[in-house]
Amino acid sequence: MRVLVTGGSGRLGRTVVDALAAEFEVVSVDAVPQQRDDEVVTLPADLTDAGECYSTVARFQPDAIVHLAAIPAPGLATDVRTFTTNTAMAFNVCQSAADLGVRHVIVASSPTVMGYGNPAGWQPSYLPLDEAHPVAPWNAYTMSKVATEDVVRGFALRGEGTYHVFRPCFVVAPEEWRGAPSQGGRTIRQRLENRTAAAVSLFNYIDARDAAEFLRLLLVKRDEVPNGETFFVSADDALAEKPLSELLPEYTPVSAETAGVLKGNASAFDTSKAARLLGWRPRYDWRSELV
Repeated sequence: MRVLVTGGSGRLGRTVVDALAAEFEVVSVDAVPQQRDDEVVTLPADLTDAGECYSTVARFQPDAIVHLAAIPAPGLATDVRTFTTNTAMAFNVCQSAADLGVRHVIVASSPTVMGYGNPAGWQPSYLPLDEAHPVAPWNAYTMSKVATEDVVRGFALRGEGTYHVFRPCFVVAPEEWRGAPSQGGRTIRQRLENRTAAAVSLFNYIDARDAAEFLRLLLVKRDEVPNGETFFVSADDALAEKPLSELLPEYTPVSAETAGVLKGNASAFDTSKAARLLGWRPRYDWRSELV
């Protein structure tokens, strides 16, 4: 199977390409591709340009596309550019796949669609958050991700291929456990120590290798999974040295009553759907990986 990975040079993309290349033929597409010394083909491409996106998909004729490319966080570009870039790429990838006969597409969204971090305040309907919880986008980035999810569901409803969404939590690349800066510039140890910064994302995280394994499983079992599904991909525990039942009421608007259902080191995110439909469970946690 040939898999085209967009955003293949990104923080998650590098690990995904490495993992998938061990089993599939992989093509990595990125606005600024990383030079590789293996057999993975790399190509620079601007996927916001519909013609360039079509040309890329037509050139490689993949069996599946894993779409990771995006402006990955709010504040990295203007609101207009963030929204238009992310939504245009998602639509162009899905439309190209549909028109050119690619049967399987997996698209990255974000758990931030839940609405946490909103300066106006945010209360979850319940914890842990699962895929049925209502979304509450409040900035251009989260709006772009909700729109992206709607695009994917729309193509899934056509019944001409399988389209799935996954919401990876705060991605930690393997080198970041050893002190390399993580997203936002802090090290993981600094993120642990700065609870205010970590609380913005409800102390969530996922090792990039676990996210890559999720994608591998979804590619392998794609025809066994109902079309149009959305998945949270999170570590089982929180990136915190104290239970979230204590930290969330102290550092976020989440009430003590709501947070109280989270026992021990449990994450605020429920990944039981991925476990049930794919047999996926995260293997890596910060306590065993942080150097």
